[in-house]
Amino acid sequence: MHAFNLQPKPLTLAERLADLAVDALIDEADLSPKPALVDRRGNGAHTDLHLGLMHASALSLWPAFKAMADAAIEFGEVGLSLRETVGRIGREGEQEMLVTTNGVNTHRGAIWALGLLVTAVALEPQSCAASSIALRAARLALLDDRYSPRPLSHGVQVAQRYGARGAREEAQLGFPAVIQRALPQLKLSRAAGHGEQNARLDALLAIMTTLSDTCVLYRAGELGLHTMQLGAQAVLDAGGSASLAGRRRLHELDQQLIALNASPGGAADLLAACLFIDRIDSGDGIFQGAF
Repeated sequence: MHAFNLQPKPLTLAERLADLAVDALIDEADLSPKPALVDRRGNGAHTDLHLGLMHASALSLWPAFKAMADAAIEFGEVGLSLRETVGRIGREGEQEMLVTTNGVNTHRGAIWALGLLVTAVALEPQSCAASSIALRAARLALLDDRYSPRPLSHGVQVAQRYGARGAREEAQLGFPAVIQRALPQLKLSRAAGHGEQNARLDALLAIMTTLSDTCVLYRAGELGLHTMQLGAQAVLDAGGSASLAGRRRLHELDQQLIALNASPGGAADLLAACLFIDRIDSGDGIFQGAF
């Protein structure tokens, strides 16, 4: 009689990183109540998005994230060959995403941010402090992908018109909105006992206080951006998402941004990046043992 080994095969480093990236996207989508963004309550300021679509989109990106991590392990160092390989994988992943969503751009910015971070972790899995991950990702982002198309995307148009920093520049600077804003606020709110969901909402708001979100600028111009930044700061000043006064301000901000058709999609992408880095940087055993 044959004995069958029912033990699951251990995940590879690349598989674990892909899992964590997808988890971060799903956690970001599920987080509620986010101002003017898709969440468990509804579609926010969007007419073409819903929570189920966000989940399907995130899951469709798993092979791309795994392939990026595998490429990093294969090349072993930051260089043009790795940059161009990751860029190609990202573009292929975007096409798979668009097939899944019937052409709706759900996670284009997140592919860029999380793709760089997944690659950065896979390059040096033993050096995973948040600042180290962001620095390696920045070094990769600074390299010019010769094969990358140069379409005049909404983000590029807005960045040029308003002089705003787009997703590319945010990565090239080492994700300051994540490292300097979101992660410190996440830890501060946790330490204050505000609960995980409120801490994540506060981290999102911390990003929104200073980010020149090109999604908001494209949809609602400078009025939308100022409304987002000032409103997010008002929530934090009132005590954050865990306080009654903060919740009232958060509801007001949600209504204001929806009325302006201003959805902070750039901030949402960076929150997913924050959650990804936090899971790896926390040292809580979730990531350890994957390699």
